[in-house]
Amino acid sequence: MNFPILSAMTFTPLLGMVLILLLRKEQKNAARFLAGVFSFIPLILSFMLLSKYDGSTSQLQFVERFDWIPSLGVTYFMGADGLSVPMLFLTALLCFVAVIYSFGDIKERVKQYFAFLLLLEVGLMGVFAALDFFLFYIFWEIVLVPMYFLIGIWGHGRKEYSAIKFFLYTLFGSLFMLVGILALYFTVEPHTLDMMVLIEKAPQLTRGFQLIIFLAFYIAFAVKVPVFPFHTWLPDAHVDAPTAVSVILAGILLKMGVYGFLRISYPMFPEGAIYFALPIGILALINIVYGALVCMAQKDLKKMIAYSSVSHMGYCMLGIAAITVTGISGCVFQMVSHGLITGALFLLVGVLYERAHTRDIGAFGGLWIKLPVYSGIMTLFCLGSLGLPGLSGFVSEFMVFIGSYPSFKVIVPLAVTGVVITAAYFLRMIQRMFLGTFNTKWEVLTEINGREIFTVTPLAILMIGIGVYPAPLVNMIKATMENIVRLVSG
Repeated sequence: MNFPILSAMTFTPLLGMVLILLLRKEQKNAARFLAGVFSFIPLILSFMLLSKYDGSTSQLQFVERFDWIPSLGVTYFMGADGLSVPMLFLTALLCFVAVIYSFGDIKERVKQYFAFLLLLEVGLMGVFAALDFFLFYIFWEIVLVPMYFLIGIWGHGRKEYSAIKFFLYTLFGSLFMLVGILALYFTVEPHTLDMMVLIEKAPQLTRGFQLIIFLAFYIAFAVKVPVFPFHTWLPDAHVDAPTAVSVILAGILLKMGVYGFLRISYPMFPEGAIYFALPIGILALINIVYGALVCMAQKDLKKMIAYSSVSHMGYCMLGIAAITVTGISGCVFQMVSHGLITGALFLLVGVLYERAHTRDIGAFGGLWIKLPVYSGIMTLFCLGSLGLPGLSGFVSEFMVFIGSYPSFKVIVPLAVTGVVITAAYFLRMIQRMFLGTFNTKWEVLTEINGREIFTVTPLAILMIGIGVYPAPLVNMIKATMENIVRLVSG
C-alpha cells in the first residue's frame, strides 16, 4: 500500500482541530459537525488497515520512513504490526464514539472542547504508530496537554485537583522515559533513536545497564497502566472527567503503558524482563485483587468502574510477566476487551448521571421497571466486565490465566479470586440499582435515547463478536506475540 495510511489516521484529526479553531465561538453545531467528520475519517481508515493487514507475519507493515533530523539520527518512522493495529482501530473507534456522545453532553466552550478532543486523538494515534523514539516521545507528551485541559475545564467536582494530579503523575513517569531514551541513544553505537535498530542492539548491552534502563521505562509505563502503587491518580481523574474523556482515558490511555512494555521494554531489555518477571507478577496480583476489593467499598458508580480498571489492567500485567505467547496474547486481547467494555460502562454512567445528577448506587432501585432498555444494556456490559463466557472479557482473562500458570503456579490461583470479587461487586450493583422495588423518586427519568444507543452499539457488537468468535483477533496478534516472546526468551 503506497498510501500513507498511518500518517493520514494520525494527522486527519489535527486538520479537523485547525478548522474548528477557525470557527466563531457561536458556531457550536459546525464545531460538532467537523469533529464528527474528522474523527470518522480515521475510523474508516482503520477498517482499511484491518482489511489489508497480514496477520501471518510479524513483519512491520504500512511502513512510512524518511530522514527528519539526520544530524541527530532522527527519522520520521511509522509502521504497524499485530500489536499496534488492534490499538489503532480501538483508538479510532472510541474517539469517534466519544465525539458523538459529546454532541449532547457539552454545552459550554464547545469549539475549544472538540479541538482538544481531536488533538488528543492525534497524540494517541501517534503513540501506537511511531517507531522512532523522538517521534514516539512527542506523541506521548502531546496526550498530556489536551487531557489536562479536558479534565480541568469541562470536568466535575475537584476537576482542577484531578487534572493537576494526572498531569504531575504522568509527567513524572515521562521524565524517567526521557532518561532511558537518552541513555540508550548515547550507549548504542552508532547513535540512533530507531526502535527497530535498538531492539537489535540493546539486548547486547550489559546486564546491569539493561536492568537499570528497564526500571526507568518501567516507572514511565507503570504510571500509565497504572500499576500499584502508581494508581492513585486514576480514580480521581475518572470521577472528575467529562464522560467522553473518561471513555478515552479508560479505553485507550491506560493501554499506552501496556503497549510501551510490549513495544519497548521487553524486546529491548530481555534481561530486565526476565529478572523482574516475579515482582511484576506480584504487583499484577495486587492490582487484580486490591482493585477488586476497593470496588466492593465504592458507593459512587463511576469510581467503582474506575477502580475496576485498576483490577482489569492487572490481568494485562500478569500476562506480560509470564512471557508466554498465550499470556501476552491474552494481555493484548484484554487491552481490546477492556477498552470496549469499560468505555461503554463509562458512557452508560454518563447517560444516567445526565438525567439523575447523582452516581450514588444506593440512591436508585428497581430502575429496570422505568428504564428497561438502559438497564438491559448496562447489565450486558457488566456481565462482560465480570467475565461471563460468550463475552470478550472471559476470553481475555482465560487466556491470561492459561498462559501465566506455568510461570506463576501460586499467583494465578490467587488472581482467580479477583474474578469472583469482580462478579460480586457487579452483581451487587445490578441488584441495588436495577432490581427490587422501584424508587418513585426517579419517576421523571427518561429512557436512553437514539444517539446514546448509537454510541454503545458498536462496542456491544464487538464485545459479543470477539467473545463468541475470538479467532480473527487472536490470529491477527499471534505472529507478533510469538516474535516478542522469541526476542525475550531467545
